[in-house]
Amino acid sequence: MNQMKVAVYAALAAVVVLVPTRMVRAQAGGDTVATITRLENDSVKADLAGDKSWTEKNLSKDWMGCDSGGTWFTKADTLKMLADTQNNKYNSEKISDLKVRVYGGTAIATYTDTYDAVVAGEHRSRTILSTDVWVKTASGWKEVSTQGTTKK
Repeated sequence: MNQMKVAVYAALAAVVVLVPTRMVRAQAGGDTVATITRLENDSVKADLAGDKSWTEKNLSKDWMGCDSGGTWFTKADTLKMLADTQNNKYNSEKISDLKVRVYGGTAIATYTDTYDAVVAGEHRSRTILSTDVWVKTASGWKEVSTQGTTKK
């Protein structure tokens, strides 16, 4: 009888240890990473095309971002800038070293962004380290925050 109890307890312990491990592994890859990777790459395409529909669709209504110059922007600020194509335009942009980490309904994307652009009438040519925070909502993944820091 004791051997039976030991076997049952061992099986329960294995389930308790292995099930969460498998869930974490599932979150580390799969569809979410592919989705966020696609969204990040589509963002670059939209920047280069001057297409504000990506911003309208994929940023949460309360999105906040801080650019590499230390300025905070809201979604409304960003849409206003995108509408002013004379003073805001990307000439080139490329992201690299993209890594996506998933924590349940939250995903963190980190990457290097190299661009040449006119932002608020000022020419910028730089490489920045970026972090985007994504949250799963009823209508899909929404970017809720962005932070960029100039690479030294």
